[in-house]
Amino acid sequence: MRDDKDIDLISKVLQGDKGAYAQIIKKHQRFVFTLALRFSKCREDAEEISQDSFIKAFRALATFKQNSKFSTWLYRIVYTTSMTSLRRKRLDTQSIDDESSIIQMEGHISDLGVNDVEHKSKMYYVNLAVSQLAPVDAAIITLFYQGEQSLGEIAQALGMESNTVKVKLHRARQRLKEQIEGILKQEVRDLL
Repeated sequence: MRDDKDIDLISKVLQGDKGAYAQIIKKHQRFVFTLALRFSKCREDAEEISQDSFIKAFRALATFKQNSKFSTWLYRIVYTTSMTSLRRKRLDTQSIDDESSIIQMEGHISDLGVNDVEHKSKMYYVNLAVSQLAPVDAAIITLFYQGEQSLGEIAQALGMESNTVKVKLHRARQRLKEQIEGILKQEVRDLL
């Protein structure tokens, strides 16, 4: 399942149109950042990973074989860049910043009706819970639900077998449920 718009833009980039790559970045930057943030859990590191990923993708664009979606190929680069960054942080014996970052919600700001406030509240708790998952679990949940990637695409992006991703997704859902329940229990205690 190819995205013809991405393929057209890639062709233009390979012919020397740098503006076309800016369009690719604009199209994918929000989700690339979201995925990087799921791994790094630190806004500054996620920004650096995102930039590095787009640079690596640009340099390797000629190697993109078009046998998968461009986004899957790009997310694989984000994954490997994130893992390299995390290993380097551990080797430097620096702790990964544990700042609670909330991912900006999709869409535009609208009137804050009751449904909007309720939706934003739910998204806050879901994002908070996802941020507390292990990086791979958070990435799988993010790719599946936000990125709308299939199990096969996630497997390709993360370098795993489809069945492994299926099992990890199931377990990540369970952990996410437990995290949300724990967060909400604490919220209830804080209110009382």
